[in-house]
Amino acid sequence: MTDEILTRAESETQTFGNAEEKSERKKRKPWTGNDWVLVGMASLSVIFLAVFAYAPLYGLVLAFKDGDGWLNISQAISVADWCGLDNFVAFFEDPDFWNIILNTLGLNLLQLLINFPLPILFAVFTAELLSDHYKKFVQTVTFFPHFISWAVYGGIFLSLFAVDTGLPALLQQWGLTEYKVDILGDPDYFWWIIIGTSLLKGMGWGSVIYVAAIAAIPQELYEAAKMDGANRFHKIVYITIPSIAPTITLFFILSVSGLLNNGIEHLLVFQNTSNIERSEVLDTYIYKYGIPDFRYSYATAIGLLKSIISLFLLVSGNWVCKKVSGKGIY
Repeated sequence: MTDEILTRAESETQTFGNAEEKSERKKRKPWTGNDWVLVGMASLSVIFLAVFAYAPLYGLVLAFKDGDGWLNISQAISVADWCGLDNFVAFFEDPDFWNIILNTLGLNLLQLLINFPLPILFAVFTAELLSDHYKKFVQTVTFFPHFISWAVYGGIFLSLFAVDTGLPALLQQWGLTEYKVDILGDPDYFWWIIIGTSLLKGMGWGSVIYVAAIAAIPQELYEAAKMDGANRFHKIVYITIPSIAPTITLFFILSVSGLLNNGIEHLLVFQNTSNIERSEVLDTYIYKYGIPDFRYSYATAIGLLKSIISLFLLVSGNWVCKKVSGKGIY
């Protein structure tokens, strides 16, 4: 009996030893060509972030230096005198401060309320189309504007809204208005021009991620719901929307964190001296003072302040979403 126990123990020890050797052999397996390709692709991403995201962070010291007016930015970073928070104070004391903040938040909040949910609805309605050919046609037509630059796309609307040759002249000619409405020059129309053009240009492309999320929903759920008597509206409310809720939450949090960001190329196309009252936002303000006027320290301070607030909005938005829906980025 004792010999049998010893034999079994030796056998188990040998088996464990063989398994351990196989595990070590598996760990020491040489890299294949695919492994090197994956490492190379990941390395490119790391290098890109290091060069264009982390290396420029050194330039943030300009926000605390008197580097305005220097032609050599690198020399300003290393040689210019420290000025503490003077650049931040100068921005807060600027007469246009509150107007710029109002324009930035007002425009972005309207875009969040209008431009954020519409791509989701568009994706849901597109997924409900029965004809695959018509679905592809709709997606192609709505995706196409995304690939046109704002210089070209905005130029189309500049011609369309031109006072003497565009829509205002036609409306007066048809007797719908008493005079030619200066749509591009009237500050009251600017926000709606930005919202409408960005929606037409980006709604199709913005729905791509939601279309992909809807396509990943198991069809068995829809079939089971159909057998239980659910109609198409019930399927959307009780299956589609809850299934893509994590994706919606993710993009909502990212949108909240970008409440201080505007597409500068979009705004510069439609901005002019007549509508500057409603078209001047943080991004255009930073660009105008940072590059043409050589106020690098002043523009860096505003950009740093904007980034800090955006980080706070990201963390706050994630916290609120986790409290409300139980879902967040982290």
